[in-house]
Amino acid sequence: MRRLLTLIKGFFIFIVLVLAVLLAVNALSYANFDVQYGFLRLKQQAIQTGWYLPAYYSHVLISGVILVAGLFLVFPASRNFPQVHRMLGYVYVMGILFFSAPGALGMSLFIQRGPWVLASFLLQGVLWFYFTAVAFSRIRRKDVTGHRQWMWRSYALTFAAVTLRLYIYMTSSSVDLSSPKAYALLAWLSWVPNLLVAELLINLPFREPSRQVN
Repeated sequence: MRRLLTLIKGFFIFIVLVLAVLLAVNALSYANFDVQYGFLRLKQQAIQTGWYLPAYYSHVLISGVILVAGLFLVFPASRNFPQVHRMLGYVYVMGILFFSAPGALGMSLFIQRGPWVLASFLLQGVLWFYFTAVAFSRIRRKDVTGHRQWMWRSYALTFAAVTLRLYIYMTSSSVDLSSPKAYALLAWLSWVPNLLVAELLINLPFREPSRQVN
């Protein structure tokens, strides 16, 4: 039974890694800074304001990096490489606090899919910033266990970029995503279940006891 659980866990990690890398590659492809490329073709009116592109590139390009960096950080094996863990941790935290989360909040102001979609992305952005800031604060206070718990919450929202696109891909042929109600449902589903899974992982009965670094 334990071997089966290990295999399932390994397969799950592999799938998450593949999805994260694929989305990261797609995000970094926007480094061509072509305003007619990909998703930006649909946002020409927003681009004309002069505010959208800085928010977009701050969010998308940095998110491609932190998506992969965060995946490394949340798994226990990363603790075997403390210097790499620390370096990627700074990249992850600073990337979210100074670029990706503010960029996401800025992009949210240009959403034209109804109030429920706007509310979802605004709340997600605020929580993403908050969870990451608390995770950083906890490790600064040498509360390792608290740091890990808040990092799981932070990465659950980071990974929402993957789950949103996965749900869009799975439903695009059968659901009218131009409907504000349909897209609002996907917007909330992209991160709320992720957060519930993170809470489940944090509160599993075999979790590690609390630790403080002296």
